[in-house]
Order: sequence, then C-alpha cells, then structure tokens
Amino acid sequence: MSKTLDNLGVSAFCESMAMMLQSGIQMDEAVGLLQSGHKEGGILEKGLAVMKETVEEGFGLSDAMEKTGIFPKYCLQMIKAGESSGRLEDVLFRLSGYYADQKTISEKLKNAVTYPAAMLVLIIAVLVVMLVMVLPTFTDVYNNLTGSLLASSYRYITWAKIFCWTALIVMIIIALALFLGYMLWNTDRRPMVEGLLRRIPICNKILENMGMFRFTSALATFLASGEMQDVAVIDSIEMTDCKPVEEKLKRCVTYMEEGHSIAQAAYQEDLFEPVYGRMLLAGERSGNMENVLNRLTGLLEENCGNLVDRLVGIVDPLLSGILMITVGLSLLSVMLPLIGMMNSVG
Repeated sequence: MSKTLDNLGVSAFCESMAMMLQSGIQMDEAVGLLQSGHKEGGILEKGLAVMKETVEEGFGLSDAMEKTGIFPKYCLQMIKAGESSGRLEDVLFRLSGYYADQKTISEKLKNAVTYPAAMLVLIIAVLVVMLVMVLPTFTDVYNNLTGSLLASSYRYITWAKIFCWTALIVMIIIALALFLGYMLWNTDRRPMVEGLLRRIPICNKILENMGMFRFTSALATFLASGEMQDVAVIDSIEMTDCKPVEEKLKRCVTYMEEGHSIAQAAYQEDLFEPVYGRMLLAGERSGNMENVLNRLTGLLEENCGNLVDRLVGIVDPLLSGILMITVGLSLLSVMLPLIGMMNSVG
C-alpha cells in the first residue's frame, strides 16, 4: 500500500486496540472487530484485512502492522518494544496520546499558515483592483472634467500607483515564497526550508520546541515499553525531526557514554530550560522519570501552541495594517485632487 495513515487515524487505531486488549479480547478477534467497524475501501479497512490474515497466521501485532505499510516507523518500533517487554497495552495508550498531540500541533501550524495566506490573497486582490480599476477610473474622470490634472494634484495619484505596485510585488513575492516553502516541506528539500525559518527567532523557537516535544514524548514511550535508558535516548533522537535538537541530543549521548544519566546529561548540555532540567533530575532521583517526562511533554506541547499563537498574533495585525494603509493611501490620493478642484471652483 502506498498511502499511509494520518496521525488521527493512528491515534484512533492504537486507542481502540488498547481498549479491546485490556478487555481480554484476543488479537485476531480485536482486529476483526475493528475491520467490521470501518467502511469498505478505506486505507485502514484494507490494512486491517491484511493484519487479520497475518495475525491468524501466528504473527504478532507489530509484524501485522508492518506488513500493511500504512503505519509510521516510530509506531511500529514502539509496538515491537511493547510486545517484547509485555507492556503492549500501555504502549498503545501512549501512542494514541502521542499521535493525538501530533494532530493538534499540526492543525495549529496549518492554521498559522492558512490565515496569513488568505490575507495575502486578499491584499493582492485589493491591490489589483486598485491598480486596474479604481486609480485609472479616477484619473480618466479628472482628465475629462478639467482637460488635464494639475501637476501637483496628479502627483498624488502617481505616488499611489507607485506605492500600490511596490506593495503588490512584495506581496506576490511573499505569497510565492510561502507556496514554495509549503511544497518543499514534505520533500528532501525540507532542511533548506527549516534553515531559512530558523533565521526568524520565533520560528526557530517553534521548531526547537516541536523537536523537544517529539523527543520527550518518544523517550517516555520507549521507557514505558521497558527499553534501556541509553538505547531509548538514541532511538528517540530519530523522532526530533530538528537538526539543532539532534545535535544537542548527540552531545548528551556522548556525555551518557561516560556513565551519566540522561537527566544529568540534559542538565549539563542545557537541553531543557533550567526549571525543566531540575524537574528531570528530581524525577530521576525519586524514581519517577516517566511521570516527569509526561509532564514535560505536556508543557512543551503547550509552549508550542503558545508560540504559534504568538506568531499568528504578530502576522495578523501586520497584514491587516498593510491592507488598511494601502487602501487608505490610495483612496486619499484620489480624493485630494477632487478637494483641490472643489476649492478652485469655490
């Protein structure tokens, strides 16, 4: 199968499987119940059909899921770890929460891009109308009334045209850059797009917070599955999807190879903010590392949401201001000649 299941689909599948296994339902029966509850022809329904056959042949859940080709690599790794440690139900519940959180963050980011894109389209449309219809129409009206516009009055409209053309070119360039960035995001050129975004301080913070969120969530799930701490950290690095965070984590791994724990390495390398680093140290000393990681994951997710909201809060007034200034100056430029003509007649 070429298509993959989205975050919400993976979350729903993991939660459903966890609840049925927790209720004592056998694996093949649980897969069959899930299959009967989905519409025929869907991605998950086809995958469940393959899973049912594989499970009935005596294979485990991770092997059956891998055979479908619709589940993410991280999900398969975690299921396999859960099976080997005997904590499959816990891992499934954690994966359900993880992919639900991923869906929430993805929606926030999508909304953060969609609204500015819509505003850009609106601004471009308004500028085109001003340049093609409004300003030329007023120019023709004034020329017909007076024979020709006074040089001083005509300059207002000329300046308005120059301003509108400049704003239009800038807005088109920004719109094309957004569109190109969106198209390249899911290709092998994504690092180049991220490199450009990291030059913007707030975007850099969002990317790093998202990387840390993915790491802590993956680490908590790996540890819950019974994975050794050093192996769990190395496996979790792959989930960050953020190069600066990966570099910090690799330094932490080097520090751990000297005999230190992840909490000590994270504190030494300033992986988290100081208060979060102390939380992790306290959790390790009290034997409550998993709960602290879950708490950190929630805090990082909340922080990501706040940063995205702050970015939207900056872009929204900025674009609205550009639209208002452009329209206001254009209208003012066509009204000033009219005011001058009325003063001359009076």
